[in-house]
Amino acid sequence: MVPLAALLLIGCVDSADPPRPSVLPSAPATTAPSEGASVAPTGARPSGAPPELSIEPVLDGLRDPVDIAWRPDDPATLFVLEQVGRVRIVRDDRLVERPFLDISDLVRAGGESGLLGLAFLPSGEAGRFFVYYTNDAGRQIVASYDTDPNDPDVAAPGTATIWLDMADRFGNHNGGALVFGPDGNLYIGTGDGGGAGDPLDSGRHLDTLLAKVLRIDVDHDVPGDIDPHYVVPADNPFVDRNGARPEIWLTGLRNPWRIRFDRANGDLWIADVGQGDREEIDVARAGQGGLDYGWNVMEGSTCFRSVGLDCVTPELTLPVAEYDHSVSGVCSVTGGTVYRGAASPNLVGWYVFADYCSGTFWAIDAALDRTEEPAVVAETEFLISAIAEDAAGELYATDHAGGQLLRIGVAGG
Repeated sequence: MVPLAALLLIGCVDSADPPRPSVLPSAPATTAPSEGASVAPTGARPSGAPPELSIEPVLDGLRDPVDIAWRPDDPATLFVLEQVGRVRIVRDDRLVERPFLDISDLVRAGGESGLLGLAFLPSGEAGRFFVYYTNDAGRQIVASYDTDPNDPDVAAPGTATIWLDMADRFGNHNGGALVFGPDGNLYIGTGDGGGAGDPLDSGRHLDTLLAKVLRIDVDHDVPGDIDPHYVVPADNPFVDRNGARPEIWLTGLRNPWRIRFDRANGDLWIADVGQGDREEIDVARAGQGGLDYGWNVMEGSTCFRSVGLDCVTPELTLPVAEYDHSVSGVCSVTGGTVYRGAASPNLVGWYVFADYCSGTFWAIDAALDRTEEPAVVAETEFLISAIAEDAAGELYATDHAGGQLLRIGVAGG
């Protein structure tokens, strides 16, 4: 298989956008976490330098793991995505032999294609969950399944519902991040869909779903044969913009690989993979929609196009942290999570992220709007494809090539 990291840096996608959905007035936002979750105080702030981290294997035997999730009605269990098209259960630090979901016959896997995202409906209704995958025709699919009512350890394949179906002529920049926000809406990270430099200008256009974070309401399923099944919250920022896709929440992204909400305050953290010079971490503070992170005018905080001194404008939102490829061995940022667990009090309030190729982990103060030099908190030989939290807010990661689930803790703690 072509290394994931190599393909994160190039590629293009084309999109035949789905029919436009209806618009639904939004319920008031809440930052309450899903059932079973614990939360550190909202005002918790780091002090001093971040602690050194330990990254320890929990188990192996996974095939190309790319993400981790947990289910509201089963907070002690982890669900790990395998890029080939399976969701595996980890319980009591052991890998359950039977897959929770196996759609490998539907999935085109390899490079940046495959089963890429997983998120469980916060309400827990029917054990419903959503997946983002590349199908055997190369299209990007967001679909839902319900859990078998007679067996909570297996999905019911006959319950599949397609929510988004995006055409894709190329095999990379597929995005694939899925996460439910504290407002109950589903947020979807999509790649820019262009070759090098985004020649389709997806990051500059609002008439495409590419190069975006989308926000849709999937808890109000439209009945019958209406397509799409979802509705768009009325407070999405481009609902009333002529020619714009109403699903868009954020724009100007190249390839957002893993997006996570801070469970304490609702901030949305985005790791956006760079063209080949700079990797960036972006944030949308709680409730901030309509932000433009600058791609392909900007790569990180630097001008990408030859537009002189006018590339930095008030309309563009610059990253809160970045690193360039002069750092030895780096190639592609893997988005992380703001730690809000209880086991490591001196890690609370730090956003932890990593680089896929180098295995380096960094941490930044999640309350700051700019960190010039992220602190190195661990150096490993793992190929980190995801960093996520369990129901209690403790951190885990996946080693893509090694097929391992990893536990993140404080060294010596």
